Amino acid sequence: MASDPQRGQRGQRGTSGSSGSGASDQTGPEDRKPQSDEAHSAFTPPLGVPYPPLPEDEHPTSEFALPAGLRPETPTEQEGSAFSQPSSTTGQTPLPAPVGATAMSAFTPPHGIPAVSLTKEAPWQDRMRTMLRMPVHERPVPERLERGDEDTGPAVPRVLDLTLRIGEILLAGGEGAEDVEAAMFGVGHAYGLERVEPTVTFTLLSISYQPSLVHDPVTASRTVRRRGVDYTRLSAVFRLVDDITSEGITLEEAYRGLAEIRRNRHPYPSWALTVASGLLSGAASMLVGGELLVFLAAALGSMLGDRLAWLASGRGLPEFYQFVVAAMPPAAVGVAFGLAHLNVQASAVITGGLFALIPGRALVAGVHDGLTGYYITAAARLLEVGYLIVGIVVGVLSVLYIGLQLNPGLRRLSPEQALGAYNEPLVQITASMLLALAFCVLLQQERHTVAFATLNGGVAWVVYGALHYVAEMNPVPATAIAAGLVGLFGQLLSRYRYASALPYVTAAIGPLLPGSATYFGLLNFAQGHLPQGLTSLVQAVSLALAIAVGVNLGAEVARLFLRAPGVEEAGIGRRAAKRTRGF
Repeated sequence: MASDPQRGQRGQRGTSGSSGSGASDQTGPEDRKPQSDEAHSAFTPPLGVPYPPLPEDEHPTSEFALPAGLRPETPTEQEGSAFSQPSSTTGQTPLPAPVGATAMSAFTPPHGIPAVSLTKEAPWQDRMRTMLRMPVHERPVPERLERGDEDTGPAVPRVLDLTLRIGEILLAGGEGAEDVEAAMFGVGHAYGLERVEPTVTFTLLSISYQPSLVHDPVTASRTVRRRGVDYTRLSAVFRLVDDITSEGITLEEAYRGLAEIRRNRHPYPSWALTVASGLLSGAASMLVGGELLVFLAAALGSMLGDRLAWLASGRGLPEFYQFVVAAMPPAAVGVAFGLAHLNVQASAVITGGLFALIPGRALVAGVHDGLTGYYITAAARLLEVGYLIVGIVVGVLSVLYIGLQLNPGLRRLSPEQALGAYNEPLVQITASMLLALAFCVLLQQERHTVAFATLNGGVAWVVYGALHYVAEMNPVPATAIAAGLVGLFGQLLSRYRYASALPYVTAAIGPLLPGSATYFGLLNFAQGHLPQGLTSLVQAVSLALAIAVGVNLGAEVARLFLRAPGVEEAGIGRRAAKRTRGF
């Protein structure tokens, strides 16, 4: 009896279905079987109610499908693959080709993105500086194969340690922050570390390497606690970096070369440095009109100051006090000549001693870091220059004050003796070259660089003398132009030698240092003439900044004459890095 309702429902359903299709209402043996689980469900429609139409299982629909009668919108532009050439037969809108380096597309162009090829023929300074000044996403990956094991890659901790040790020597030797970062970047790239980022400040070096976007970065740092001037060691490190980046020496060979550089002794002994200090002061006194006796007195005072500075350094005194004691003997010799009423230009003696103490090297490096965007390092370097100058002021002013208290009418120290009025071209050119030569010895330069630096110093004074004495130009722009030529020639010589530009530049700017303006400013302060002293010191600061800016500008102009490594594809240039424009 339980089967009767089911049969009645099936028959009723068959009758209902046959009314529209003309099918027979006879049921076969297959109709007696339930077609779905709904035949046994408690929600089966009662007798007499038609069954709902069966769902079309073979054609499922989505609840987000468009209702019947609506026409789908035609897409304006079909999407294509970023790695395939758009086809004209599919109706796909072709991607516009990039024009120059400014046109950017949402997809990778069919011909690919122009690669930056940093050729090995260019000096490593140019190649690494180019990479530092380009955006991070445009930097090329290392072209050199990894020197480590093929499975594990390069020895990352050892590469980072080597990079930091090289950067430490360069920074301690007075190299600019940009060149230190370029050297560190070049070493890391040469050993296969593509995602490496060095950071240089005045006393801290750090480097970070991230193997991939999913790995944790590895960071190492090193503190520069002691600084020493040795351009021979600096040049050796430059050659080592060139061997690493261009010649492909192994990591063990690089460590061995670095150890040899550290073991090398200075090329000049301490007594030679003392004699060079005296020669420098004597030559500087000749620039402002000193005679033979003035030359000897200035040399004697400078050598005494140098020995006192060595003694203070051996006792562990800070560099500030070393400059204080080094400035006292030249000022004392000049005051002694003035008190003895000798027919000697005592002002030239003190001026010559100041030439040997003015920190022109640190000043140039500080301004260079500021102009290239390393503001923290530049501020620290300029603060160091300020402290050293204050030390010089304290040493000279203390002696001048004592001398004026003993004899207020010291005519030989009077500012009315205008040292700038002295104009003897042959004597001054010879003195300027002697001054540059003495600076080369004090900076511990290699012997083959001494001749070029000495000649560069003579050229600097010739240009300054022609502009200031002959053309009657203001000394500040005349100094800037002469310093610009020094920077230009120094940069070209360094490119030719594949070395640092410091040995060819630092000694050559010696004749341009503002010794006379500094002396007259200090003397006016000692005599109580504050407005005149302030005017002289402002002029000295202006001349010093003119030297620093001129050297940096000359170096940048030199790079305009040399083709920087970049995009080698015709018609496509490298976009400039927005490093110091504020956006």
